[in-house]
Amino acid sequence: PMSLVGQVQEVRMLLLYHALAVTAVQILIFSENRAFAKNINFYNVRPPLDPTPFPNSFKCFTCENAGDNYNCNRWAEDKWCPQDTQYCLTVHHFTGHGRSTSITKKCASKNECHFVGCRHSQGSEHTECRSCCEGMICNVELPTNHTNAVFAVMHAQRTSGSSIPMPYLPVLAWVFMLPLL
Repeated sequence: PMSLVGQVQEVRMLLLYHALAVTAVQILIFSENRAFAKNINFYNVRPPLDPTPFPNSFKCFTCENAGDNYNCNRWAEDKWCPQDTQYCLTVHHFTGHGRSTSITKKCASKNECHFVGCRHSQGSEHTECRSCCEGMICNVELPTNHTNAVFAVMHAQRTSGSSIPMPYLPVLAWVFMLPLL
């Protein structure tokens, strides 16, 4: 038969092996959750369940000087845009190598959306691209060039006699902003 000291040592070893196994499983679970966290589908965001504060209310991803788009969208404040806003604005600053240095997203008025497009800072390797969009949490992506740094609207407020097909409105907004760039 095994001595009492031998039995105690065996129990200690079993407890140590158990603790190591539990730790290994926790590390595995944590690392898998962390790997999948970057794969959040921001396009599949469900409409909010809370009551709207006024007709045609909407929400935008919102952040101030975030370091990257994922963290901006992930930690965006979930609140309704003020009634005097109609669009979601995104301002993206990045280096000549495409590395984001600052991302700001917010609810915006029509006046704040007049200057969309990209501007390269003279004497520096930094570019600023601005875009505006209309619709519930529409500002998922970052503007990075003149193709996506646009003022995109979902519907136009038609006046009598207007016959511009809806799909062409973002293109027209881009064409009208091109001379400002």
